[in-house]
Amino acid sequence: MNVLIVESRSELGALWKRHLERHHMKVSCVSTQEAATSFLAENPVEIIILDLVLDEGAALAVSDYANYRQPDARVIFVTNTTFFSDGSIFAHSANARAFLPPSTPPEDLAAMVEQYGSDLH
Repeated sequence: MNVLIVESRSELGALWKRHLERHHMKVSCVSTQEAATSFLAENPVEIIILDLVLDEGAALAVSDYANYRQPDARVIFVTNTTFFSDGSIFAHSANARAFLPPSTPPEDLAAMVEQYGSDLH
């Protein structure tokens, strides 16, 4: 399974990446909207783990681009904000599958990636 992590905090992205790779997933990490859209233009992914608050760019733009370029890719949003805590993220992003805090244990995140990725096979 191909996973793209879009996370501005490199240490958190690296933690998730290592954990997912232990589950035999191919994982790439980027930190900006521009890097994410460039990656999605050239590489197929099944799952995108996307921080809703990026230091550079907009997460919803990444989600929209992914929905256009790779409509089967599923997005797991991660954020420490409460802005979309009412569930409205699912109305704004057609490919959203989950909305998690960054404190979610990596093993739980891996289980969600496996679940949503297995729906595609």
